[in-house]
Formats: sequence, structure tokens, C-alpha cells
Amino acid sequence: MKNILSRLSLSDKSSDRRDFLRNASLGGLSLGLMFDKQPGPYAAEQEMEFITQKVSRFAKPSELKITDMRVAILNGVPFSSPIIRIDTNQGLVGWGEVRDGASANYALMLKSRLLGKNPCNVEQIFKQIKQFGGQSRAAGGVCGVEMALWDLAGKAYNVPAYQLLGGKYRDFIRLYADTPEADTYEGFAENMKKRRDQGYTFLKMDFGIGMLADQPGMLVNANNWSVKRQWNDSEPGKLGNYANTKHPFTRIQVTKKGLDRLVEHVGKVREIVGYDTPLAADHFGHFDVNTAIQIGKAMEPFRLAWLEDLVPWFYTDQWKQISDAIDTPTLTGEDIYLKEGFIKLIDAKAIDMIHPDLASSGGLLETKKIGDYAEEKGIPMAMHFAGSPISMMANVHCAAATENFVALEHHGVDVAGWEDLITGMKPIVEKGFVRVPEKPGLGVELNEEVAKKFLKKGGTWFAPTDVWNTRDSADREWS
Repeated sequence: MKNILSRLSLSDKSSDRRDFLRNASLGGLSLGLMFDKQPGPYAAEQEMEFITQKVSRFAKPSELKITDMRVAILNGVPFSSPIIRIDTNQGLVGWGEVRDGASANYALMLKSRLLGKNPCNVEQIFKQIKQFGGQSRAAGGVCGVEMALWDLAGKAYNVPAYQLLGGKYRDFIRLYADTPEADTYEGFAENMKKRRDQGYTFLKMDFGIGMLADQPGMLVNANNWSVKRQWNDSEPGKLGNYANTKHPFTRIQVTKKGLDRLVEHVGKVREIVGYDTPLAADHFGHFDVNTAIQIGKAMEPFRLAWLEDLVPWFYTDQWKQISDAIDTPTLTGEDIYLKEGFIKLIDAKAIDMIHPDLASSGGLLETKKIGDYAEEKGIPMAMHFAGSPISMMANVHCAAATENFVALEHHGVDVAGWEDLITGMKPIVEKGFVRVPEKPGLGVELNEEVAKKFLKKGGTWFAPTDVWNTRDSADREWS
């Protein structure tokens, strides 16, 4: 800096020096030069302070520590979603989300294992807490915490989460939208037109055996099961709880008349959608392998993108039997926790596609590992998602960083105010795509003013959780 000044002084034009100071590109340089007359190292320190006055010194990653974790449960986003907030000693806040329909306690019980830890050590912490997760919703706490850790690490290092996962393969994430139901095909056609007008280029529909229930001659052995209530596990039923009875054990079958009805339904939907747009099929209900194959073969003329969750994911041999028998791609995985369950299905060549839900599969890094393993075996990855924009952004960063990604589900298309739940990104969805955020961490912040409108009735807003501060067990899994 003094060499610069000495060169300027050679001109003997004080105006040149003033012009240089006024037009210098470094913020605060002119003020820094004023400290040249100060003695010793003090001048250098003050010069550096002024020169870098716009550089954030807020986060010191190596000294970052977790100090608190709190929860607020949102309803109708589109389902129930506990949002977790992890606080730190440097004021940085990390946002995460427990999977839809899961208990916030799955996350809170991890708090005592997080306090005092550096959130930037994401994989190390994940390995310590993953033993407390389980399949489906039981994984929600571990995954929600993992999301928040990546949010904090990205903010601490001032980079987007995808960069910490190795960089991105794409700038835009394709979404697939569920098809809104209607009482008539005319109404359905209107709903499909709405989806097209919104720009969605990938759709999914429901046409399971629930639509055949109570119609004579469509189903065998369905009268004593609550076929229309496959998600209601509180209804006992005469033969058992239909929602909690695994598919092969209901012994429900679809008749030829029932198959013809399904074919008619999907055929009309295809006429509405056309063949230029991928169309996938969601959960069908609970029936055995033979019926799954019959339905799969009946659907082959319609070139569906996939048939989803025909039997529970853990019946590897049955999945292989189905996949080998039909030409329409098979897909499962939204309830699998950790990569091992996916590896078993992939290695057995039991499915054509995988479908992890990041809020159950292990979070961003574990889901990327799952995708990478599938990619090596030639298997594409679609992603299941039914939560708030917080969880969506975690999915978006993971999808950006994973080569074999196909499309991400968006279950909240018709939720009024959904996009307003966060700040830092407007719009979130544009013509069926999400632009990958370039801001640090997940790239968004919870919009508390709007989110409070979705707060669960009787719920608390990020209230103190000190009751979860004390660890009361030994966690080591080996001796």
C-alpha cells in the first residue's frame, strides 16, 4: 500500500492522490490510508479492519457450537410437519423438518446428543444419532436434524448446501404433481388443464382399488375390509385393521370386471393428459403379488412412468417377481430408512426405479449416497416429498447434487400460502420447476409471520425445550 502511495507522490500532484483515494475500488481504502501515520502494527490492523469492513466475520466455523433446539408443528402444509430450529453460539440458525405425519419428539429426543457439538461435522453427528431413527416416520427426527445441520454448515462457510455435497448437476429441479381428483371426468379434465397451465411436465394419479369398493362384481373378499380407508389405522375392522395389514394378507382380488374398470379409468386419463407428458401411478391398496401382476399387465398400453408401492418395500422377492412379469417400470422406497434397504432391492434387480423420501431415507448426504449407488447400477431416482418449503429445499439441494435424479414430488401445489412459508426465494415453483438456490445453506428462512397461521391448534411456537437437555442413556452400540 505504501508503495502505491510513493508512486503517486512522484507525480507531485496532490489532486491525483485525492482522486485515487476517492475512486479506489476497495471499500474503506481511503480511510485505511489515513492510518499510515499511526505507529507500529496498530496501523496495519486498522487498515485491514477498514478494508474488510463489508466482509462478514459472523461465523467462525471451527468455533461453532449448538446451543438449543426448538420445534413448532405446522398443520396443512399439506399435512402435519414439525419444523425444527437449531440455534448456535454465533447466532446462526439452522432449519429442518420432521417428516409429514411424524412426532416432533423424534427430533427432540436427540437434543441432548447435539448440545455443544459443532454442526459443521454433519456426517460425524449423523453417525452418532442414526441409531435412533427407524423406517418411515420414525426416521423423521434424525433426518430433520440432518437437514438443519447442512443449513448451518452452509451458512457457516457461506456456500449453498449442494456445494458441500460435491456440487450440482443441474440448475433446475423438475417437479411432478399429484393429479387432483374430481367427481366426473369433465371435472378431472379441468383439473388436468390447470396443472398444464401451471407448467407441470410430469404428473401422478391415484387409481387404486378404493375406487372399486362398494361396486358389485369388482373385488373379491373386500366386504369385510375398510378398503377406502387405507391410511386410517384407527379403524379395527372385522378381519383386522386394513391400513396396518400387509398387502399379501388381505387376500383381496380384483375381478375381470374390476380390471376393465381400471383400464377404462386410466385410458380416459391418458386421453386427457396425452402421451407427451409422463404419468405415474400412486399407491394402489392392499392386495397380493398375483393381483399386482394382473394390474401391471393391464396398464402396459398406457406407458405409465411407474407403478408405485404395489407391495411393501421389504418383500424383495415379491418385488422381483412383479418387476420380471410386467413391462411398466416398478418403483418403491418412500418409507426406507438408510441406504441398506435400497441396496438390497437394487442388488436383487427387484425394482426399476427408487423413490426415497429424504425426510425418511437419512437426509441429504445419505440420500445422495443412495442415489449414487443406484446410478452405478443403472437405476434412476425419483424423490417422494409431502412437506413444507423447508424440506423441499433440502430435497432440491440433494436432487441438484445427484446425477440420476428424475423428478421430485410436490404435494402442496394447491395449499394456499404454501410459497409464503419461507423468505429468500420467490417464486419457489415456476412452471413446474424449482431453481436451485445459490444462497448459503438451504437458501431460505422460515417466514414466521406466515408460518404462525399454520401452527397446530394448541401448539407452541418454538417454546423452550429444556426438559430434553439432559441425556439419560448410554448410546454406544458395541462393547
